[in-house]
Amino acid sequence: MAWILRLIRHCLPSAKGPHLSLVAMPQNPLVFFEIAFDGQPVGKIVFELFAHVVPKTAENFRALCTGEHGKGKSGKRLNFMGCVFHRIIPGFMCQGGDFTRGDGTGGESIYGAKFRDENFQMRHTEKGLLSMANSGPHTNGSQFFITVKATPHLDGKHVVFGKVISGYDIVQKMERCGSSSGKTSKKVTIHTCGEEGPTRWGW
Repeated sequence: MAWILRLIRHCLPSAKGPHLSLVAMPQNPLVFFEIAFDGQPVGKIVFELFAHVVPKTAENFRALCTGEHGKGKSGKRLNFMGCVFHRIIPGFMCQGGDFTRGDGTGGESIYGAKFRDENFQMRHTEKGLLSMANSGPHTNGSQFFITVKATPHLDGKHVVFGKVISGYDIVQKMERCGSSSGKTSKKVTIHTCGEEGPTRWGW
């Protein structure tokens, strides 16, 4: 019964108009971050990746969580482990994914330095969404952000590719480490990361 209630809750539509709703799909991959503050683990966040809508973008993030592609052209391992959240703005978002430089100026995708915007079918309608950070059209690499509120002004500019399905309380703790400038009061890092198993729906 519990899994039925979870499925109903995740399948409630949250977008209007021609854009797709944030409907949970059992076949979509799940990945996780174990977050640390100043080197001390604080908890786990689990994400569903929208492979049914943006398969290329979802696969990039999934593979960067597992590290299965080895080293990239930068010479750094294509993996989020140890990566810092370099920019956290309360009431807006938490940004990370720059594993090459750690300051928001670097990063690399599994496809090369950058890849194209896949589509903008999913919108920034709520908190807990995963979206690609970029420096303009078709400049996706490894940087991403987690929304802490609806951010409709980003629709059509950043590709939404996943959402938090558990551990949003950890995102809230991360948010409290941020500032209006984005500078963090603690070093917020991805201590470990990877892909979850296939039993995510409790079946």
